[in-house]
Amino acid sequence: MFWFQGNSMQLAKSSFGLYLRNLSASKTTLPVLTLFTKDPCPLCDEAKEVLKPYKNRFILQEVDITLPENSAWYERYKFDIPVFHLNDQFLMKHRVNTSKLEKQLLKFEQQVLQTD
Repeated sequence: MFWFQGNSMQLAKSSFGLYLRNLSASKTTLPVLTLFTKDPCPLCDEAKEVLKPYKNRFILQEVDITLPENSAWYERYKFDIPVFHLNDQFLMKHRVNTSKLEKQLLKFEQQVLQTD
């Protein structure tokens, strides 16, 4: 809702647009948490439940290791799923270690704040 007139209205629109761009840019700075999984995977389902309170702090990317294009991940992790990488770096396997996850997310968030 804008109640400005003339140049003030234009300034308000451009400021609001800049605000929206900054808001969307900040969302793209979320780290990527990759879950290496397969179907069925009860431990993976359990892990996703544990991750729910953190869901706004990362982008979850699931990689089905049974797909042909993921055969290298299958060979590496076939006995270890779920396996998690944070921004392409190994983080944890078998179960979610919430203290480790929290520590790494805080580290990432502090780095983002320092670069802003």
